[in-house]
Amino acid sequence: MAGHHRQTKSGPPCGRIRRRTFLADVGNGLTGLALGSMLARDGVVRADAPEIPAWSPPDGRPQGDPKTKSVIWIFLSGGVSHLETWDPKPLLNKYAGKTYDATGLPSPFKSPLFRERSRAVVGEDRTHSEIFPLQVGFKKRGQVGVEISDWWPHLSTCVDDIAFVRSMYTTDNDHAAEFQMHHGRHKLDERQPVIGSWINYGLGTLNEDLPQFVFLGQYKDPRVREDFNADYLGPQYSGVELSLDPKNPLPFGTLAPGVLAEEQANEFALIRELNQLSSVEYPEDDQLRARIKAYELAFRMQGSVPEVVNLAQESPETQSLYGIDQEGTAIYGRRLLAARRLAERGVRFTLVYLSDYGEWDSHSKLKDLHAQSCARVDRPIAGLLKDLKRRGLTDDVTVVCCTEFGRTPGLEVRPGLTSPTGRDHHPHAFTVWFAGAGIKGATVHGATDELGFHAVESPHYVTDIHATLLHLMGLDSRKLDIPGRKRLEIDYGRPIHEILT
Repeated sequence: MAGHHRQTKSGPPCGRIRRRTFLADVGNGLTGLALGSMLARDGVVRADAPEIPAWSPPDGRPQGDPKTKSVIWIFLSGGVSHLETWDPKPLLNKYAGKTYDATGLPSPFKSPLFRERSRAVVGEDRTHSEIFPLQVGFKKRGQVGVEISDWWPHLSTCVDDIAFVRSMYTTDNDHAAEFQMHHGRHKLDERQPVIGSWINYGLGTLNEDLPQFVFLGQYKDPRVREDFNADYLGPQYSGVELSLDPKNPLPFGTLAPGVLAEEQANEFALIRELNQLSSVEYPEDDQLRARIKAYELAFRMQGSVPEVVNLAQESPETQSLYGIDQEGTAIYGRRLLAARRLAERGVRFTLVYLSDYGEWDSHSKLKDLHAQSCARVDRPIAGLLKDLKRRGLTDDVTVVCCTEFGRTPGLEVRPGLTSPTGRDHHPHAFTVWFAGAGIKGATVHGATDELGFHAVESPHYVTDIHATLLHLMGLDSRKLDIPGRKRLEIDYGRPIHEILT
């Protein structure tokens, strides 16, 4: 047609699609489907998917029926020997000095459990082939005859209120197992927030003037901060360190010389106003929101915390119950008494670091060192349980006492260790116990083998402790996922229903 330009097409005739374009579109489309599926699984796109409920953060209300209001978590650092405390094995005395093979019992090193539950960070050849006898006597205590060593004369009077779980195991054979106990992951894996942070994140406050997660203790190794680190939940859910000095209970929390309380209040008011203006401009800034809450809480805590840690308000009889009137038990007694005062004022989770870092790590001189450490904590721990009971707080407060792993049934022998008299790290079996709200007292759950090497009856990984506490608080660990932070199956844990009322 004259005078008209003919329109040409760059593609194939009749509207067909080029083969390369078709293949590329199909390939990219399948990739998109896979990506969308993964994002939906991880909660990132749940809000846009009508068939999947939109993700939302916890609203501060329990998801189930709570059995407790507060948790006091007692931690003994370094690795307590389950064999000389709460799970004595008399066959260690019978076969003392023999190798495992010479006992006629199945070799624990040949059990599939040995590899299944071991992920070594340091060398696996931690030799302990010669069986080491028990270093203390033991007796049956309480109504059901729970076997406890003679190093616990005070706690032995409380066994009818305690549930012992003798079948715990972990997977780290070195001291990163301490942090694994709190956040549930091996050192070689991605870390998770600690259990106290999950409870802080999942539940609303019971007292606006106090933090919901408190750390009580002293330490020289800065890694201990991992025990109360909220990780990706954000700093507002981390544990708050408190000192037991009523004159200075908060680091950097006292007024500077010459500064009046009214002046500080005006300063905080100005900071709050500036932060709120910034929050309007940056509404998605999580760090800013956390900082606003931290400033507000810090100001309120300056008035409330000194009263909480002022243990002089307690009667001499109560202080004596915790062993505060004796030099050897005073420091740990004060920590546990402060934990009770925090719990009854509404603090959800108190981590009591009831030892020096690594104190229970008795590679040698186990008899002397464990006897000394038991004597320092036995009376304070028993005092806490008795005090909670007489005050009617056992319906509101749950206590858990644990360590990072147990100790080997065999004598530790290695180069440079002269005159061996101790036990090595042992992640394959140890004991944790619970008491208080929601706990069935006079209970022994789970068991280790004849020599205390493997957890063989009702074994529990460390996150089962977490799941148990979350369950008691009315929380479901599977509903505390964060979009983009999918937790592995083992991290959820399962409640230990056998010890619950």
